[in-house]
Amino acid sequence: MRTKYCGNIRIIDLHKSVILSGWVNKIRNFGQFIFIDMRDYTGIVQVIFELNNHTVFKKALSLKNESCIQIIGVVQKRDIKNQNLKLDTGDIEILAKKINIFNISQSLPLDYLNNNSDELRLKYRYLDLRKCSLFKNLKIRSQVTDLIRTFMTKKKFLDIETPLLTKSTPEGARDYLVPSRNYLGKFYALPQSPQLFKQLLMISGIDKYYQIVKCFRDEDLRSDRQPEFTQVDIETAFMSAVKIRKIIEQLIKKIWLTTLNYNLNKFPTISFHEAIKRYGSDKPDLRNPIEIVDIFNIFNKKKFIEFFKIDLSKKNRIALLCFPKGEQINRKKIEKYCNYVNQFGAKKLFYIKIKKYEIGKEGIESSIKKILSEVILNKIINKTSAKNGDILFIIADTEDIVNKSLGMLRIKLGNDFKIYQKNIWKPIWVINFPMFKKDNFGKFSSVHHPFTSCKKNHEKKLFNDLNNVLSDSYDLVINGYEIGGGSVRIHDAKIQKKIFNIIGLNEKDQKEKFGFLIEALKYGAPPHAGIALGLDRIIMLLRQTNNIRDVIAFPKTTSASCLMTKAPSILKDKDLNELGIKIIEK
Repeated sequence: MRTKYCGNIRIIDLHKSVILSGWVNKIRNFGQFIFIDMRDYTGIVQVIFELNNHTVFKKALSLKNESCIQIIGVVQKRDIKNQNLKLDTGDIEILAKKINIFNISQSLPLDYLNNNSDELRLKYRYLDLRKCSLFKNLKIRSQVTDLIRTFMTKKKFLDIETPLLTKSTPEGARDYLVPSRNYLGKFYALPQSPQLFKQLLMISGIDKYYQIVKCFRDEDLRSDRQPEFTQVDIETAFMSAVKIRKIIEQLIKKIWLTTLNYNLNKFPTISFHEAIKRYGSDKPDLRNPIEIVDIFNIFNKKKFIEFFKIDLSKKNRIALLCFPKGEQINRKKIEKYCNYVNQFGAKKLFYIKIKKYEIGKEGIESSIKKILSEVILNKIINKTSAKNGDILFIIADTEDIVNKSLGMLRIKLGNDFKIYQKNIWKPIWVINFPMFKKDNFGKFSSVHHPFTSCKKNHEKKLFNDLNNVLSDSYDLVINGYEIGGGSVRIHDAKIQKKIFNIIGLNEKDQKEKFGFLIEALKYGAPPHAGIALGLDRIIMLLRQTNNIRDVIAFPKTTSASCLMTKAPSILKDKDLNELGIKIIEK
């Protein structure tokens, strides 16, 4: 139905007869001539209809935007004054000899020239995808997945599928459940990840596995999260964490170089605790040069402790951000930032605006001026390397609140004042995460997942020092987004059972939920390690969009519904009866 694609026609095709199929992108009627921009997935070409070809001209008059058509015509050169340098096909046009109209489009419910609501865009997603930017997102996604497969094959990894109907196991989020018709009252679960299966593949002797796989998690959504998402799942036997990270670095470098022509040089590493201390986040955006500076020692006296209302029975911190654009922040903006950090638990945000530090206290404006001496001020200036025109934002509170509040304020200041370039990329490995976290009731849970191994010199701490056990895990962060996380896995059944005991799984639950894994670990399980990369987030970064929906063909809303198909939907009683299910109204 075509001999050429619209976007591929060039001056070398001059005088050739071509057959094109696609959509009407735009119509311009000049009486004697009708011009249409015709579009397919490769791009746009201009088609001209002349009045002297009455039959074809009359058909062209009936066209509407987005109608689906076929054109048979001849490639001709445009006059220089009529050339469109914005188009790859801008120096030629097609003189229409014949037109076949496949489908006249009704008026679209979307307006491509204006911003449509998210609800409307998702309801008519198949029309929204006709937009060049969204189509380009999917094209880049396809190219990246092809690149990944080629890279992994060259590295001798096997692409192996794992089940989508599996057993419900506690792995952090809620499972999506699928009722069984053959076993009434029993359910399959859609996998949150192929974690257990890829470990079993290592026990099988597969050695190197990967899979580009759909995963499902029933959890609250946000701009970089969907209920079903795609990850590049990787597992290897007899390979250390360092070696895994080197392979992933090579892959990510290749993706960025091929897609963006951008060379990612260094992948520095930072410990979890250091990341929290310096950036207030385990996903630090290194484009932002501001770091959290600890000043507790400067204010470690009774009068200061009382002024800041610090409870010494808790683990506290006094720290600050030194922001270089203080002259742009007036009292009203300071108040706005005070309210902003309140939502993260900070009771008060103090500030010191440095106007002319050479003259001492008289050269500053501050909410803590009354407790500042010349000596204290100089110590702060020296510690922060602050300059005239800077503003210091200070929080004194429990360690968690200070870290979280200053970390979020650091991000907000960076975004508000655009203090870093957009088109640069800063990867970093965050390593040495705590093995466990403890809730308000003193119960332990795994920071990554319960199959993560601890660092080699931390095994004894599993028995006497759980708060300080570090895991052999690693997250890859680029520009503040976690694009992948992995770890060395537990390959000893006794250690695995110990971890289950620590997180509160009794013997019965261990056997019921993970009995197959514990048994498999007893049959010569090798040391193994792996990682999962978030494909959706990688594409989101490459395309520099702030919403993961823009890189998924048919995404869900933030309430996990599909406005196009109206899923989830209500089933009839006869369908539910066949599954042995009855809906109980709240």
